[in-house]
Amino acid sequence: MIALQLSFLLVILPACLQAARILAIFPFPGPSQYINVVPYLKTLASRGHQVTSINAFPQKKPVHNFRDIPIPEVFDNYNDIINELNDPMTVWEENNFINKFFVNVTRSVLTNKEVTETLLPPGKDHYDLIIVEALRSDAYYGFAAHFNAPIIGISTFGTDWNIDELVGNVSPLSYIPLVTAGLTDRMTFGERVTNFVETTIAWLNYRFVHMPEQEKLYEKYFPEASRRVPLTQLNRNFSLVLLNHHFSLSFPRPYVPNMIQVGGLHISHKPAPLPMDLNNFIQGAGEQGVIYFSLGSNVKSKDLPVERRELILKTFASLPHRVLWKFEDDKLPGKPSNVFISKWFPQPDILAHPKVKLFITHGGLLSTIESIHHGKPVLGLPFFYDQFLNVKRAQQAGFGLGLDHKTMTHEEFKGTIERLITEPQFANTARQMSERYRDQPMSPLDTAIWWTEYVLRHKGAYHMRVAGQDLGFFAYHSLDVVGALLGGAILIIAVSTFVVWKIAKLAGCGKTKLKLQ
Repeated sequence: MIALQLSFLLVILPACLQAARILAIFPFPGPSQYINVVPYLKTLASRGHQVTSINAFPQKKPVHNFRDIPIPEVFDNYNDIINELNDPMTVWEENNFINKFFVNVTRSVLTNKEVTETLLPPGKDHYDLIIVEALRSDAYYGFAAHFNAPIIGISTFGTDWNIDELVGNVSPLSYIPLVTAGLTDRMTFGERVTNFVETTIAWLNYRFVHMPEQEKLYEKYFPEASRRVPLTQLNRNFSLVLLNHHFSLSFPRPYVPNMIQVGGLHISHKPAPLPMDLNNFIQGAGEQGVIYFSLGSNVKSKDLPVERRELILKTFASLPHRVLWKFEDDKLPGKPSNVFISKWFPQPDILAHPKVKLFITHGGLLSTIESIHHGKPVLGLPFFYDQFLNVKRAQQAGFGLGLDHKTMTHEEFKGTIERLITEPQFANTARQMSERYRDQPMSPLDTAIWWTEYVLRHKGAYHMRVAGQDLGFFAYHSLDVVGALLGGAILIIAVSTFVVWKIAKLAGCGKTKLKLQ
């Protein structure tokens, strides 16, 4: 009943709210990030708002109230960059690599011809709201100052210390692991040391290597705005951050009021019918069922080392189950008859099918959320960034297992698959997590739309901002207070010691004089 009432409110809101002009910036070249937000942006457009979207994947068919500004430049050398992630790196080198990548993405946005001609000239255009992918691209947050508009961030992987700083949130290092560390909220002392050290390194690299580059871009492309608002103030002035996360998907943690969990806002709650050839292949699997295997949009199965690919083929050929494999070439040499390959699959619709027994995944957050939504156990083969953390969470929660794709043997791969399919606790846990995740008063998409329009109705909703957004690092962590108290304590001890020493000295001198008399 509550959900129906809330949905009714969402329907009548357009009549109560003036249509807004919205600029959305989602230029990341990996399609999964944009897949996550497209339903949200299209829904805003369907409600009368004029949406301009800067992205790498423009719509194939025109959408009413929706304008694309394509950024094909972000694909330059993208595959080479992804392959570099397999090279061994220190924590500092890994952060250098990630931050350099995002500086290049930011530059691609700000140098794009349509952007420079239609958005950057002062007075050329106007927008009421800026929505950005809040991922280490601080310079284009300058559009908020440029148009004097509130800004909403969307984080497609949840939050970390960097996202926290946008809204003054806190992530205690004692139980909130760094996204790239592959740890859980239940850390040993040694893991907490690792988490502290790696988070500190990431923060130092961002603050002293990455931010100066972003500040140069901000000052170059937003000269007028940069004179009014420094970037360090701008990236602490977010009205709202929408997180592709939910506590039922992982572990509970603190959030300030303007951090809203909308994990899975891209998922349709009504699975579409599968194409005939795909449906026939799945239906023909019998009681053994089907395994779905996909490494996502950034990692391509066709680029796996030959030795790894042959190991996977050998394993699939030895199984009684049928396998759907997202493979980016038309042909797969040595493909067994129980394997169906395609360059693209309707992943949520496949996971919704009752005959699908297991999802072998790279561990991306969108894939993890989809597996939980549809109650499927997972075998994680993580490659980079938050994938290690997501697979670790699946293991901790009990609905999945993980392997190292670089070192796993045929026996390990096959044995883990068989265990996940035959041992009922994995499927049971996945179903329980699905029930918890689905038990929400509003769908994630409706929640995102409601809070977005809340920001519009209340002119930025700055009353939701915590005071921590206005504090510097030392004040936020009370390091200035600790320093003052320590300094005061040291001063008191020093003065007290001096006074005691002086009294003792004087007392000693008095005794000497009495003896001389």
